[in-house]
Amino acid sequence: MAHPKRKHSKSRTAKRKAGRRKIEVALARCSNCGAVILPHRVCEECGYYKGEPVLTIKKKEEK
Repeated sequence: MAHPKRKHSKSRTAKRKAGRRKIEVALARCSNCGAVILPHRVCEECGYYKGEPVLTIKKKEEK
């Protein structure tokens, strides 16, 4: 089996391993309805952004 002639640098190792890391998704609460949403996005539940209505959301009818 082949052996490396020189030591790989820490940055080279980190670049190789970078694609394997898990990214934690930051979540926030809607200021209007309290639903869990991605930060800096319009709430899909109520259509509010920063306490102001931006979208009109149609309610789904339950059968």
